[in-house]
Amino acid sequence: MAILPPATIGILGGGQLGRMTALAARSLGYGVQVLDPNSECAAKPVADRVVVASFDDPDGAADLARGCDVITIEIEQIAPAALEAAMKHAPVRPGPAILRIVQDRARQKEWLAKQGIPIGPYAVVKSTDALVDAARTLGPDLFVKACHGGYDGRSQLRLDASSDIVSAFSLLGKRRSVAEQALPLAMELSVMVARRSSGETIVYPPAVNHHERQILAWSVLPGELPPEVAREAERLAVAIADGLSLEGILAVEMFLLQDGRLLVNELAPRPHNSYHASELACPTSQFEQLVRSVCDLPLGAVSPTRPSAIVNLFGDLWAGGRTPNFERALAVAGTRLFLYGKSGARAGRKMGHLAASGATAQDALALVQRAAGEL
Repeated sequence: MAILPPATIGILGGGQLGRMTALAARSLGYGVQVLDPNSECAAKPVADRVVVASFDDPDGAADLARGCDVITIEIEQIAPAALEAAMKHAPVRPGPAILRIVQDRARQKEWLAKQGIPIGPYAVVKSTDALVDAARTLGPDLFVKACHGGYDGRSQLRLDASSDIVSAFSLLGKRRSVAEQALPLAMELSVMVARRSSGETIVYPPAVNHHERQILAWSVLPGELPPEVAREAERLAVAIADGLSLEGILAVEMFLLQDGRLLVNELAPRPHNSYHASELACPTSQFEQLVRSVCDLPLGAVSPTRPSAIVNLFGDLWAGGRTPNFERALAVAGTRLFLYGKSGARAGRKMGHLAASGATAQDALALVQRAAGEL
């Protein structure tokens, strides 16, 4: 049954993804409440209420849910006990079963493999000796990622033949981790899929992404890909969403290898940095689509009207107390600025993004990179 405005949507997480979801919800006439450990979180200015609690606090989650008609997420690292507490008062979409799979990288890869989804060679490592064995079996070039937590390169290491494996495993806190074989990539891409309770599903065209220091630097939508690669990427994303019985949205990160194979890297059942360009490129942004899907409303159109691109803005731009030159960046015609309202800029922290559209994906990327260069 559809949850119609002026109902209230609760969001577990009040970061920038929660902020932009809240803005989309408000445009549709919904009320918004969020839960976040930070009383001054990015979503605070656009939410009716902030429940200040940790993501493993069942009482806080229950407090949020009691005032809401549906609960969704902007971060997947929510404790199962908190999700179960929220479910006693309101539907939680996506549900705990999905989060249980994606919260653990090893469990996620095992689930994907069982579904017949192509993934790269990997090993689960629980000790230094196991990591030594993985380097011997998979080759010395590895990405090692803690099974729980970590994103934007955090709790992750890149190893090669010269690496000190003992020190590397210690840097990860000697935690259970996944060692992934470094692969010869032609391209990194992602696909966003939305699915509502009724089973209606819609898939966005793939975005092409570029990472620096294991953090997304820029993304274009739709990415310029061979049609057969785009079709296969979309097919895989829909198959995963159906296999999970998704209620909400799901970003599927993928690798296109130099030999033409397409492999799934990771899943994120929430808005994704690589689809921020959907606010310019598509009739329905990823944030509005999340609201529609969790409220069981008809899903919105996603076919791009014009290629768009984003460039992430990191705290480095604010180094030494300076203010980026937003005036010069916005003087580049067609550029839009999105700031997340965060305090405490620091190197590597996402503070906002620039976006622009163009006649082609390359035109859009060139325009937004030019604007970013003016900062």
